[in-house]
Amino acid sequence: MGGASLDRGHRRVTVMSEPTRAEHWEKVYAKNDMRRVSWYQDEPVVSRALITAAGPALDAPIIDVGAGTSRLAADLLNDGYTDVTVLDISGAALDLARTALGQSASRVRWIQSDVTAFAPVRRYALWHDRAVLHFLTGEADQRAYVSVLRHALLPGAQVIIGSFAVDGPNRCSGLDTMQYDADRLRSVLGAEFSLLEDRNESHATPSGVEQRFSWFRLRYSPAQ
Repeated sequence: MGGASLDRGHRRVTVMSEPTRAEHWEKVYAKNDMRRVSWYQDEPVVSRALITAAGPALDAPIIDVGAGTSRLAADLLNDGYTDVTVLDISGAALDLARTALGQSASRVRWIQSDVTAFAPVRRYALWHDRAVLHFLTGEADQRAYVSVLRHALLPGAQVIIGSFAVDGPNRCSGLDTMQYDADRLRSVLGAEFSLLEDRNESHATPSGVEQRFSWFRLRYSPAQ
């Protein structure tokens, strides 16, 4: 977080700038017990069910976007998947995730990046996003997300997105969020993404608060 000093008469006033998205999430991961944050879950049950429904080959390239300290990568390795990439904006989150995986961490590709600035060097057969898109409330960030998504996917790839539902929270971790149903998601992603499946989830936070999620599984069919 930076600041600028302004002279106002004989008074010098320091105006502090807002933290960047990366600075915000580094602070979140630095100061919190990850087993107590609202998004913590013992098992990524819905994620795994939707990945099973998508049916990628065991050697298919899979990316988990905004993974944080989720155990999904570990579960994918245990299920026999051999090409797993984890992306998160927070280096602290990635360090925690690598430590939790132990020796298996070397079997995962780790990328630190804001998803809206991610420049993929390869394409993926499956993109998984639990609770990243719903933090992108501005149209410019949403357009950037969709542009990255298109550049990151193989033709026919599947996309799994979990977001706050229309009756879910409008703030989380000190940030505003968007709420999604199928129509809103289609309007953001565009016609190249066809909805295959949607599900509802009631996520219980560690403090016992219910958060309503919507999950979507889509297929990417790029325009010819």
